[in-house]
Amino acid sequence: MRGRKILRCIFTYLILIVVALFFTFPFLWVLSTSFKGAENIFTWPPEWIPKKPTFENYKAVFERIPMIRYFLNTLIITAIGVVFQVVLASLAAYPLARLEWKGKDLIFKLILLPMLIPMQGALIVNFITIIKMGLYDSYFGVVLPGAVSIFGIFLMRQQYFSVPKEIEDAARIDGCNEFQVFWKITFPLVRPGTSALAIFAFTSYWNSLLWPLVVLRSPDKYPIQVGLAQLSSTFEPNFRTASAAMVLAMVPILIFFYFTQRFFIEGYKGAVIQ
Repeated sequence: MRGRKILRCIFTYLILIVVALFFTFPFLWVLSTSFKGAENIFTWPPEWIPKKPTFENYKAVFERIPMIRYFLNTLIITAIGVVFQVVLASLAAYPLARLEWKGKDLIFKLILLPMLIPMQGALIVNFITIIKMGLYDSYFGVVLPGAVSIFGIFLMRQQYFSVPKEIEDAARIDGCNEFQVFWKITFPLVRPGTSALAIFAFTSYWNSLLWPLVVLRSPDKYPIQVGLAQLSSTFEPNFRTASAAMVLAMVPILIFFYFTQRFFIEGYKGAVIQ
């Protein structure tokens, strides 16, 4: 029995290692390419660890595009977007989970329906709306169409279910109104869920490409993904510089995830269990 358990454990870890290598392969290839010179980028078999690593590709990134400006633009857009996502999704999910009112389940199902429509399907409507609001070529024009996500509402609704009703009832008996119950009692208790949502929102805004490309006209307002697209074109491919830029763009996401991964796992676990 014990030998079978050990074999099952070894088999499970082997599967996990293979899956992990499969998903990390693109990142490892990009990381390796970013340190290669022009002479060994297409060698076969590929050199995973370059014999003569160079930082010239990273230097070229800062010489060819205003990387610092793109980083700053992306930070502004991402910060505004994360705040909007967390606040609005939390507010929208609270009455769907904690308050009793007629038609609540129907409204929640109707909210979920637009998930069937791809983002590209709403592109024209969003663009016309942003033009009418006078937000074309602005940071808010990039942020507003995704200021609250259906997934965020769903995630926060599931998190609210984990809060005991008795705590809220006690607060109401002590004289708290409904907003105070939400802000002072319920919202602090679903911190893992808000952290998980913040990570999703951070990754989404940091990697956004299509919508900023549509709604922004001024190059000095481009986020980093739009800026990276300028590094390599069909007529002038430069894989080494593009790889170095991609590695630089990934660093903030990895740092953010490193410091918030505990909340991310707890938030996801809470949503799934509910």
